[in-house]
Amino acid sequence: MSDKPARAIKLNVLNEPKDSYTGGPSSLCPGCGHDQISSVIINAAWENGIEPHRIAKMSGIGCSSKTPAYYLGQSHGFNTVHGRMPSVTTGAYAINKDLLYLGVSGDGDSASIGIGQLIHAIRRNMDMVYVLENNGVYGLTKGQYSATADVGSKKKKGAVNETQPIDLCALAINLGCTFVARSFSGSKKQLTSLIKAAMSHKGFALIDVISPCVTFNNNDESMRSYGYVKENEITLHMADYIPHFNPVEEIEVPEGHFRDITLHDGSTIRLETISEEHDPADAMAALTALHEAETTKKHVTGLLYFDPTKPSLAEDLGLVEQPLIDVPDEVLRPSKASLDALNAEFLA
Repeated sequence: MSDKPARAIKLNVLNEPKDSYTGGPSSLCPGCGHDQISSVIINAAWENGIEPHRIAKMSGIGCSSKTPAYYLGQSHGFNTVHGRMPSVTTGAYAINKDLLYLGVSGDGDSASIGIGQLIHAIRRNMDMVYVLENNGVYGLTKGQYSATADVGSKKKKGAVNETQPIDLCALAINLGCTFVARSFSGSKKQLTSLIKAAMSHKGFALIDVISPCVTFNNNDESMRSYGYVKENEITLHMADYIPHFNPVEEIEVPEGHFRDITLHDGSTIRLETISEEHDPADAMAALTALHEAETTKKHVTGLLYFDPTKPSLAEDLGLVEQPLIDVPDEVLRPSKASLDALNAEFLA
């Protein structure tokens, strides 16, 4: 027997080990950026102290949509038809609004066949975290360009892309999305803070994550490659997340060089400015930053836009405080007498 002392298992605020938030082994290509995002989701949910069974993980079709099998094995899950994840999530949310809905999609699933559904989920401000794993190609069908591929980008095989891309962050801001961010699967600290903050947000939170496809789109000529993003990333700010159960402490940063944003559950996201000032409450500033980055063939990352004032879908629908799934039949269903009276009115 070994004389080494047993390693203490680290627990979160719910006294849960991180193993309670893991899933099965990944079947994606070794080195895929999507696996890093899965790791961040595990850390974010564990560090935020969210009970695994209170999370509903939703997905569509594609490499990205396989990833819910790799995290949160004790959570509810639904793998929908291609591009239909938002509508299925809307139905589940309407009857069980107290779950945390975590949707993971890809650029094919969201920017092509599912773009109409994404648009309506954003404009309704449904309470959910929408993680877009964006690699610019269709990985499951051998690497065709997706609708988010940049003009001038070249994957490992084929011609240079000349078709104008769809910027889903700009689209979301124009639609009034209440939490819009862009990150990179290789920026673990920034991405973890953004996902943790999105989990505390009330409303629709879109996080567009550049996630290199090592098989088809990680060569030097690709603007979605690991090397290109690292060399051409414009970081608006470093983000730090302080959960509601921890006190907010001042940090050693010159006055005016960081901004604290309070989220709906009392948590805080702290944005430390690196370059120029960026006001995440200014939609035009966010759109300008995205436009300037596109013009210079760069990738701008960070919290682009945040609006805590817009009512969520549950508030707009006037849903009762108790989730509909928990409302007893005798309350939810009209009595026979009331139905008979109603039918009598129509027959009169």
